[in-house]
Amino acid sequence: MAIQPYLFFNGRCEEALAFYQDKLGAKVEMMMRFRENPDAGAMEHMKVNPEAVMHASLRIGDATIMCSDGMSGDGKTNFQGFSLALDVATEAEADRAFEALAKDGQIQMPIGKTFFSPRFGCVADKFGVSWMVMVPQPM
Repeated sequence: MAIQPYLFFNGRCEEALAFYQDKLGAKVEMMMRFRENPDAGAMEHMKVNPEAVMHASLRIGDATIMCSDGMSGDGKTNFQGFSLALDVATEAEADRAFEALAKDGQIQMPIGKTFFSPRFGCVADKFGVSWMVMVPQPM
């Protein structure tokens, strides 16, 4: 059994994919637009932009995050009640990732030393996705 996060960006998915590629070195493993859906009849009742991202798979390190422009319900992107935890190898890498994610975002907890990590901080990026950036404590 596996659990993978699936994030919905309400029309900003392609922008988010480019942001994570640039800031975190993420790799887009696949991306399909609504117009590329092989079962076009299944979408007849939906009012979607054919150029919007129907499904994308994004690789960050060893993790896969799935993304889409669909399923955003009321038209708002409102990420609450979770954070993506980003473990990095060095304090310099933590600072770089934290600063990149914080640009046009909101710092929830400044990055610094804690009892459980030499470098830990919480930030919501410009899309509202919450991240916990940390260097694992040496054993």
